[in-house]
Amino acid sequence: MRKVLGIVVKVVLGIIALVVVALVGLFLFAKYKEANYYKFAEPAGDVERRYTGLGSHGVASTTFDAGDDLCKQYKVLYPADMQEGERYPVVVVVNGTGSTADNCEPQMRHLASWGFIVAGNMDQNTRTGASAEATLDFMLAQNDDPSSPLHGHIDTERMGIEGHSQGGVGVINAVTAQPNGGRYAAMYTASATGNYWGQDSVFGSEWAYDVTKVRIPYLMTAGTGSFDAGTATDIAATEGQGITPLYDMLHNFDAIPSGVPKVMARAVGKDHGDMPACGDAYMTAWFAYWLQGDEEAGRAFFGDGAEILANPNWQDVQVAR
Repeated sequence: MRKVLGIVVKVVLGIIALVVVALVGLFLFAKYKEANYYKFAEPAGDVERRYTGLGSHGVASTTFDAGDDLCKQYKVLYPADMQEGERYPVVVVVNGTGSTADNCEPQMRHLASWGFIVAGNMDQNTRTGASAEATLDFMLAQNDDPSSPLHGHIDTERMGIEGHSQGGVGVINAVTAQPNGGRYAAMYTASATGNYWGQDSVFGSEWAYDVTKVRIPYLMTAGTGSFDAGTATDIAATEGQGITPLYDMLHNFDAIPSGVPKVMARAVGKDHGDMPACGDAYMTAWFAYWLQGDEEAGRAFFGDGAEILANPNWQDVQVAR
């Protein structure tokens, strides 16, 4: 009997060990996939394919103490091969609810590999744009600080801003309602929280924004999944409101003044949490076009046969300039 029990115990322990190994393996694979998301992408267009992978630059990373309770720390990623006298465009990253720049690091690293200086912070409630404003001010100060590794490397005429979810609200407010919003030259949002949520009776006015004040090129994306899209068809619906429903994207697109270059698109089969990764290639191309002057990147969005219009990864595409 003892021998049988011993065998049973060994079998049970073996099963437990296998389960633990499998769980650890799944965890490690998930972390690997998160950091190397671009290796698992399925781009369908030449520009999307080009900007899916890493660029030609190695990447260095530095953190700075913000000295306040709003941003806490600044995380900055930049090309490791910067040479004296070389200047690079800046992209400010505005993270979503409960997130920080640490969570955005894979996308920040991707942008930096394409020749951008990329900065974020540790604010977990970014909707007003105040922490994005503080990050921009910090970067401008670093450019003038001889002791900073960024000294003289920031092209202050070529600066962009991007954000996901609540961070998308923060992007719009940073550009339209913060003192230095006019310093930006291009913007991108992924699944920016819709106007429904900014009503006083819902989340409150801190979540509100006004895209009629946008004056710079704007690429907006979201997913077709249920969390992003919901089922509501207008702002009056009290049920079925998604984070970024199609009706709200169309409203925002139309509300941006004519003459401002603008593109909207929804990622097919993707949902809210997928957007930072699946929209990354076109985000990079957007900034490459507007901040680096890459005409090939611009063909994804504009001109005869604009790639995004026929890309099966994207639907509900609207383009104007």
